[in-house]
Amino acid sequence: MSGRAAARTLWESARPQGDVRRRNASAWLPHVTELKRDMRRFADSDEVDMVVVGCGAGGATFTQRLAHAGWKVVCLEAGPFWDPQKDWVSDEWGSHHLYWNEPRVVGGSHPVPMGSNNSGRGVGGSMVHFAGFAPRLHPSDFRVRSGDGVAADWPLSYAQLRPYYQRLERELPVAGQYWPWGDPHPYPHPPHPVSGNGEVMLDGCAKLGIEARVGPVAIANGRFGNRPHCIYRGFCLQGCKVDAKASPLITHVPDAIAHGAEIRADAMVTRIETDREGRRVTGVRYVRGGREYVQRAAAVAVAGYSIETPRLLLNSTSRRFPDGLCNDHDLVGRYVMVQGAPQTAGRFAEEIRMYKAPPPEVSTEEFYETDPAKPYVRGFSVQTVSPLPIMWAEHVAEQGHWGPDLRKRMTDYTHWATLGALCEFLPQAENRVTLAEETDRHGLPVARFDHSQCANDGQLMEASRKVMEEILRAAGATELMTVERYAHLVGGCRMGRTAEEGVVDADLRSFAVPNLFITDGSVLPTQGSANPALTIMALADRAACRLAGKEPR
Repeated sequence: MSGRAAARTLWESARPQGDVRRRNASAWLPHVTELKRDMRRFADSDEVDMVVVGCGAGGATFTQRLAHAGWKVVCLEAGPFWDPQKDWVSDEWGSHHLYWNEPRVVGGSHPVPMGSNNSGRGVGGSMVHFAGFAPRLHPSDFRVRSGDGVAADWPLSYAQLRPYYQRLERELPVAGQYWPWGDPHPYPHPPHPVSGNGEVMLDGCAKLGIEARVGPVAIANGRFGNRPHCIYRGFCLQGCKVDAKASPLITHVPDAIAHGAEIRADAMVTRIETDREGRRVTGVRYVRGGREYVQRAAAVAVAGYSIETPRLLLNSTSRRFPDGLCNDHDLVGRYVMVQGAPQTAGRFAEEIRMYKAPPPEVSTEEFYETDPAKPYVRGFSVQTVSPLPIMWAEHVAEQGHWGPDLRKRMTDYTHWATLGALCEFLPQAENRVTLAEETDRHGLPVARFDHSQCANDGQLMEASRKVMEEILRAAGATELMTVERYAHLVGGCRMGRTAEEGVVDADLRSFAVPNLFITDGSVLPTQGSANPALTIMALADRAACRLAGKEPR
């Protein structure tokens, strides 16, 4: 770093709290449950500037950015407007209402269970129960076809998304050590203290010569505005009752409301309305309290994620789009990806108490990029994970332990440490969402998701398991067990350079209908080996800024 750059870094770190407060205004606002009482409310007959479908990572960010630009925005969310103090509990079983529990059909040779680690319901979406892991994608993720001869290239580059990554890392904020992989970069907050599980991974990696880092997590290290310090109770996946973990419900939704947006919860959108010729969208049809309504809008953004977004488009048929809105090239619902997410645990003589920290506290991306010496392309990352007792019991039972044997092994819970991998599965056209014959309580065909692994996917799962076993053995584990899992969802309405390549362009605007946008994870052409939340928010931020003509400084 040059002397001038170093001086600038020191100057920025010493800038008054006012700059941080302006950038992170929502952290100093009254709690979202207070703000919503005086929230602006639009009539269905009002033609708002934008109606956004879904209030998760992409929808909430897009709503907040446009509200800042002075747009009249209504964000419709199928689930409730959560009150963390009343609606969330520090209990695994009692947290299932945070997930999308409407019926879905799964199939394929490797069907993916729908539930806690790949769906969300309510204001904040799945980020209210995500682990807090907030890494960036790598530059190579944007040119996988060019670099590795598989998958697809994005219609934009990493460099074009970098300023939005940086801005969101400051806004959430993200805490972690300097990140040496991909595009090396620091984080705005220092890393959190390391617990027993993190110490196990750091020790094992050090003995094997594997570089590992603490973070990055979207949890401020210390009090941040009105948001309290993390209390390290390990319930990130059940909703953070103390509001230390960032989610749109706590970060961007309050600021959107303060700038005049309406968040309309318990509103299930059933159809996107178009004009008679099917050339432009005119609003959305939705059900609320058992009654059907139509919200008029000059433009529509869909942010229902990788299952519900294709489902809504496929259900929105018309004379121009008999197979579903924007589906003139049979791309809606295709190329849906999950990440392989095996978890490997090791038993130690001493107590580890892996739950006493944010689950993803230590990570390595040493295996993220393609290694020419390996028989597969692309790679995986490894993090600490901390299954709580019920999930842990499911893992143990999956190994064949039951009855008295299961109870005996559960008394050992505090002696185990667990690592998890995120394996980059490749996009395949036949991994797709279609409409099933089964209907939901609104009479709408539900989504069917068919998923199968290719040979490369299976090789990555096996390679990641071996690495996790090596790390745990090096740290002193005396017994190992692995469970195969999936995590996250992306794809289904991917972006491309042309209408034959994607459903939307680089600005997330539909090729088929110019005033329709898709602002969620369904637009990702590839997924890397990273949690997608930060990338979804960055893409939505960029799309809103380009639409409103307000680029980040």
